[in-house]
Amino acid sequence: MTQTPTHPQATARFTVPAKHPMVTVLGSGDSLLRVIEKAFPGTDIHVRGNEVSATGAPGDVALVQRLFDEMMLVLRTGQPMTEDAVERSIAMLRDEGESGGETPAEVLTQNILSNRGRTIRPKTLNQKRYVDAIDKHTVVFGIGPAGTGKTYLAMAKAVQALQSKQVNRIILTRPAVEAGERLGFLPGTLYEKIDPYLRPLYDALHDMLDPDSIPRLMAAGTIEVAPLAYMRGRAQPRFTNVLTPDGWRPIGDLQVGDLVIGSNGEPTPVLGVYPQGEKDIYRVTAQDGSWTLCCGEHLWTVRTASDKRRDKPWRVLETKEMIGNLRAAHARRYELPLLTAPVEFPEREVPMDPYALGLLLGDGCLTGRTTPAFATADPELAMALEAALPGIEVSWKSRADYTLNRVKAPGDVVTLENPVTGMPRTLDLLGSRSHTKFIPDDYLQNSAEVRLAALQGLLDSDGGPVTQADRTCRIQYTTTSILLRDDVISLVRSLGGVAYTRRRAAEGRKPGKANGSEVAHRHDAHIVDIRLPEGIEPFRLARKRDKYHAAGGGGRPMRFIDSIEPAGREEAVCIQVAAEDSLYVTQDYLLTHNTLNDAFIILDEAQNTSAEQMKMFLTRLGFDSKIVVTGDITQIDLPGGTKSGLRQVQDILEGVEDVHFARLTSTDVVRHKLVGRIVDAYEQFDSRAGL
Repeated sequence: MTQTPTHPQATARFTVPAKHPMVTVLGSGDSLLRVIEKAFPGTDIHVRGNEVSATGAPGDVALVQRLFDEMMLVLRTGQPMTEDAVERSIAMLRDEGESGGETPAEVLTQNILSNRGRTIRPKTLNQKRYVDAIDKHTVVFGIGPAGTGKTYLAMAKAVQALQSKQVNRIILTRPAVEAGERLGFLPGTLYEKIDPYLRPLYDALHDMLDPDSIPRLMAAGTIEVAPLAYMRGRAQPRFTNVLTPDGWRPIGDLQVGDLVIGSNGEPTPVLGVYPQGEKDIYRVTAQDGSWTLCCGEHLWTVRTASDKRRDKPWRVLETKEMIGNLRAAHARRYELPLLTAPVEFPEREVPMDPYALGLLLGDGCLTGRTTPAFATADPELAMALEAALPGIEVSWKSRADYTLNRVKAPGDVVTLENPVTGMPRTLDLLGSRSHTKFIPDDYLQNSAEVRLAALQGLLDSDGGPVTQADRTCRIQYTTTSILLRDDVISLVRSLGGVAYTRRRAAEGRKPGKANGSEVAHRHDAHIVDIRLPEGIEPFRLARKRDKYHAAGGGGRPMRFIDSIEPAGREEAVCIQVAAEDSLYVTQDYLLTHNTLNDAFIILDEAQNTSAEQMKMFLTRLGFDSKIVVTGDITQIDLPGGTKSGLRQVQDILEGVEDVHFARLTSTDVVRHKLVGRIVDAYEQFDSRAGL
C-alpha cells in the first residue's frame, strides 16, 4: 500500500497584549481575520481568548507570525488596522525581497500631515518611497495610473513644507487650456472658465488646511493655483532693455546662450527664452526715478523694514501682489536689492585717462576755438590733470584759470595739434559746451576702474560731500547738461549706488557772480544726489575725500518701490538665467527675475504638457525650492502629433543627479479596488495589441 507523502507542518502562537482589545486585531465581525484566512488558504488560524495560533506550511506560518507582529506595531501607534491595510501588509511581506528592508509598519505609520482629526500618510511601499524621494531630491516625477495618490501626497508634502517654514509659498499648476480644450464658449470670466480644471487641486487643499485660511493664503500669494500658461507668464515687453556685457539689449532679441549681467555684476548665461504673447503691462517705478516694465505675474525680490529688523531673508513677490500695498505708515514698504559688486564690462582702450576726462568734462573748456583750458581753485587738481595727460603742461594763467599747452620737443612744428584737442575730437566731444557735454560710451561701458576714475574726476571738479547732522554723508553733483546728468547716474548705478536728480530752473534764479560781475543763468541746473556703497571712493581731491570720511562715508544705498501703474498691453517675453539668485539687470539697473525661489511647486497632469512647456516649467526652479511633477502617460490628451513632455523628459533626465523618477503601479491604487483591476486589464489589452 502506497502512502501519500505529507508536507511538513508548522505551528505558531501569538498572544495579543491585554491592552489591545481583540476587536482591533481581528476587526469588527472578524473582518480582518477573514482577510488573513483568504490570503493563506492552506493555513488554519484559530483564536482562543487573546491567543492566536496558526498551523500550516512553515513559510506561510512564518508570514502570518510576521503579519501579526507588524499589525501590533501599527496598533501601538494608535492607528487602527483596516482590511485594505492588512491586504497591503501581506503583499509587502510576500515581496520582502523587493522592499529594501522597509516593513509594513514603517510604511503604514509614516504620518505626513494631520488636519481636523484626519491623518495623511502613504498606504503602499511605492507611495512611501515616493514620499521619501520628495524629502531627498529637488525634482521628483511621480508617474503612475489614476488613483495612486501621486498628486494628493505631493500636496500633503507641500503643505507640510509650508507649515514647517521650509518654503515660503506653494504653487500648484495644471496644463488646462494648453491641453487642447476650447473654453471660449463657456460663460463667465477667464478665471471662472478655468476653475473646473483646477478644482481637484482646490479640493485637496481643503482636505489639508482650514478652509477659512485658504482664501487669505491665496490672496497673500502664499498659495497660488493657476494653469501652466499663467504660471509661466512672468515676463517683460520685448523692447525692455536688459544689461549685457556689450551694453543694453532688448529682452526680445536675447537667445539661449547669450550673456546678461547678474546681481554680482558678472555675466550669466540665458538658459531659456519664452515668448508670452500679448499681456497686461505695468510700470514699476522706484523712488529714485528708475523704472521698468513688466507683467502682473513678474517676480521681484524685495524686503520690508520688518523683514530687516527680524533678520529674515529677502522674499519674492509678484508685481500684482504689491499693488495697493506699497506703503507702511506712509513709508515705502518694499526695498529692492542693489548690485553687490560693480558691473564687469570688458576693458576697452581709451584715448584719454578717465580721471582726466572727468576733470575736463567738469571744469575744462573743449570748444576747440582756443587753447584748451581748465578752471579750478584747487592747484591739486591742476597738478593731477597734468600728471594724467602725458605731453601736456598745465600753466597757471590768472585767478583760477589754467591753460593746457602741448609740451614742445626740439624740431616740433607749430602746426602740431594739441593732444587735449585731438583726444576729444576722436570722442566727438570737441566743440561741446557745458550744457552739451556727455561721457562717451567707451568710458560708460568699460571696466569698473575706468568708470570709477571718470566719476571721480567729475565729482572732484563739479561735485562734493554734503553733510547733515545725525546723517551719513551724501554726494552732490551739478551740471547743466542733461546728457551728462544721465551719464553720471548710469556710472553711479553701474557701481552699485543710487542717484536722485532734481532740476533748478534758470528762469527766475538770482544771477551768479564772476570776477565781481553778475552772470545770468542761461541753462537749467541738474542736481544729482548720490550714495555709493562702502568701499567705493568717490573723491581723489584731499579736502573733499577727508570731509566725506570724517562724516562717516555715504552709508548704505537703498532703493524702494514707489509706484506700480498700468501701462497698456504689449508683446512680452520671459527669460531664465543661470545666476545663483536668478536675478538679472534690467532697465535703469533694476534687479528682477522670474524664477521661483523658496517655493514648493507641483505640476499636475503633466502628461498633457508639450516638450517645450516641460522644459519651461523645470527651468523655473529657483533656490531652496522643490518641484514635483505628476502624471499618467497612458492618459495623454494632447492634440495629435504633439509629443508628451512627460514621456520625453524620462529619456532626458533619467540618471541626472537630484532628479528622481517614482513609478507607481496598479498595486498602489488607493481608490476602489476595482480601479486597480481596470488599470491592469487595460495594460494587458495594450500589451496584447502591441501599443
